[in-house]
Amino acid sequence: MSFFVAFLAFSALIVLHEAGHFFAAKATGMRVERFFLFFPPKLVSIKRGETEYGIGAIPLGGFVRITGMNPDEELPPEIAARGYYHQPVWKRIVVIGAGPAVNIVLAFLILWMLAFGIQQPSQNVEQIQAGTPAAAKLEAGDRIVSVDGVSGGQEQIADQINSHRCAGKQVDGCKAAEPATVVVMRDGVEKTLRITPVYDAAVERSRLGFAFGLEDANPGPVEAARISLDYMWFVTSSTVSALSRLYEKEQRDQLSGVVGSYEVTRQAVDVGAREALTLIALISLSLGIINLFPFLPLDGGHIFWSVVEKVRGRPVPFAVMERAGLIGFALVIGLFLLGLNNDIGRLTGEGFNVR
Repeated sequence: MSFFVAFLAFSALIVLHEAGHFFAAKATGMRVERFFLFFPPKLVSIKRGETEYGIGAIPLGGFVRITGMNPDEELPPEIAARGYYHQPVWKRIVVIGAGPAVNIVLAFLILWMLAFGIQQPSQNVEQIQAGTPAAAKLEAGDRIVSVDGVSGGQEQIADQINSHRCAGKQVDGCKAAEPATVVVMRDGVEKTLRITPVYDAAVERSRLGFAFGLEDANPGPVEAARISLDYMWFVTSSTVSALSRLYEKEQRDQLSGVVGSYEVTRQAVDVGAREALTLIALISLSLGIINLFPFLPLDGGHIFWSVVEKVRGRPVPFAVMERAGLIGFALVIGLFLLGLNNDIGRLTGEGFNVR
């Protein structure tokens, strides 16, 4: 079942991306000849009006064919005015940019929806380690109000506990010279406890032996949007940084392709709906970002050469774009093969470690 759900998710991302191009082209008056899920050879198709809708045999993407994508192509007079290169530059940029825009907006909407169920670190004690100072004094559900008069988040509380040092050398298991004054709220009643921290050499800190839990953040719509945008910016900057450092072997080894993305999505579906939706949003965002890179045949390449045409005031010779496209195509194929090689290695080796 997870294979089928992952397949549907990937197909939906492709269809929505191409639908962005399709509807933008229609809205700006361009003539759309084909709208296909996956690449040829054609498996099945149907024609409605001037557009042929179909499914290809190679499940690696999709495409929308707009009339006149080759500036040197001679078009019949009755459709020439609706050809791609007969349109103003701004219309071409809108049409090409609509595909990545749909992916980016979709990612935002999914993450915005998921943000309403996000959890944040709480002040409540969730776990208590047996045999530690906390085991004798704290109870699960206690809410830490302050330590030695210091209140704040988990980091501030942990730092204050760590400020209690052993009298001599800090060795594993030594007790702090002074106990910590821990104020907790238990069943609606405030209690003051004296607990002596113990040094833990494994983490090189003095600790009491308890772990905080999580609580619902309950953000409003605006805060949920901020959380989503922050995460999207983190993914975007990380993606750009990783691609700019592919000369490093470590970065090359981390690259994943279509096969890996599909398998990770399938495993995420098995883990849970929230994990699967988060991963789909991440893939949709990555698809939008990568498509905006200024290399033909990517969408960003078409946008780049449209901007060049606008700046120079006349069309760029098609031969120039063809040569640039060959370089871009080689880069895209190189990345695809590198990602596929890594994916095969993971599938036959240690796996993708989703859980």
